[in-house]
Amino acid sequence: MLAFLPFLAAALVGNGGLPDRAPKAVGMSAQRLAAIDRVIKKGMSAGGFPGAAVVIGRRGAAVVRRGYGRLGWTSHYDDVDPEKTIYDLASLTKVVGTTTAVMILFDEGKIGLDDPIAKYVPAFAGGDKNSVTVRMLLEHRSGLPAGRDLWRIANTPADAKFAVITTDLVCKPGDCYIYSDLGADLLAWVAEAAAGQSIDQFLNERVFQPLGMTSTMYRPDLNLASRVAPTEVTPPRGYPLRGEVHDENAFALGGIAGHAGLFSSANDVSVFAQMMINNGTYEGTRIVADSTVRLFTRRAAGTRALGWDTCATEHGGCGQFFSERSYGHTGYTGTSLWIDPDRELFVVLLTNRVHAARARRPALVIADVRADLADAASVSVMDDPLNFVARPASYRADTEYRKWNRPIRKPRRGRGVHKGKGAKHAPPKGGKAKQPVAKSKAPAKAKARTAH
Repeated sequence: MLAFLPFLAAALVGNGGLPDRAPKAVGMSAQRLAAIDRVIKKGMSAGGFPGAAVVIGRRGAAVVRRGYGRLGWTSHYDDVDPEKTIYDLASLTKVVGTTTAVMILFDEGKIGLDDPIAKYVPAFAGGDKNSVTVRMLLEHRSGLPAGRDLWRIANTPADAKFAVITTDLVCKPGDCYIYSDLGADLLAWVAEAAAGQSIDQFLNERVFQPLGMTSTMYRPDLNLASRVAPTEVTPPRGYPLRGEVHDENAFALGGIAGHAGLFSSANDVSVFAQMMINNGTYEGTRIVADSTVRLFTRRAAGTRALGWDTCATEHGGCGQFFSERSYGHTGYTGTSLWIDPDRELFVVLLTNRVHAARARRPALVIADVRADLADAASVSVMDDPLNFVARPASYRADTEYRKWNRPIRKPRRGRGVHKGKGAKHAPPKGGKAKQPVAKSKAPAKAKARTAH
């Protein structure tokens, strides 16, 4: 009997992930969670993505751990497995990787939030750059632009790094909010300087190995290719991508960058999420101080926390019912992680919606599906009277799906696009259209991000 116990424990935990528990055991409704299947399948049938991995957890356990569809659109691809399938996380790299490294080094006193970047990256200096701090990079208030086409101008990773460091600021540090991939890249180099080793090695030793995140890495080995979901079919690189980072600038930087480059499974991301809910610990191993988790996930500038984003109304895929202290992030490839510390709840969604999407508006599909999953998880919590939510009559996938494949009309020549949210208008004759920069005091409902 004793010999059977380790096997039983391994079976309950699965492939190094959270234990599975019935929804009722953690105060959730299985009937309400069932809406998730419908939402995901509608997104797939509309052509938004070929498959998806979903893990929803509460109070230290996974109540939903499912794979849907395949890694690609054709039958020769394997079925999605939330434990085995590896996805390109895109901008989830910013929080699962880069921000976490900064948090650890902040704990150790090796990085100060108000330290100038030049302290760690001496070449990033001169003029207003001398005023840019670690905190400003984390809040996207450094004055750096959203990005540059590094892949067009750099021949080597060293060239690409030089291009980032020498990029001119577009506004005075602290005066504007611009979601910046370049800022995240600088943060990674700050972490490397403070740690004395590359960020991929640091994260592997200090985060991924201790948490048992064995499917999380930069630049996956070729022997893992069959487990990796493909992304772009016709990228500028000239060949279909599978196991190489989708983001062209991250590729130009060598595949290891502050803004993108991490690959992972839904199982691994769920372990990371639980560590954050546990205020920095997992199964007796402390990764980050509890005070640091609270500091970095608290709203600081507009909707932004430090590195993390927070949950404004229906913003970023967290739906409309996550609590005020919720935080998370999204990734351009179709990934997202949202955490509600008040309910001890998280939602992980990994897809490869950039892989030859068949929907006319794949970005709208993934946005609605993300929000629906968060809402379905929230309304399934039945034992929290302060945060109890009535089940909605319908989800976005039930009502908005008609818009997902509505024909895209091209504007008439000389006219702007006047329909839809965020419409752009043609400049007046003889003049130029103004390009407003969002101020640091952002409204509660955030504008769409330039790059996720």
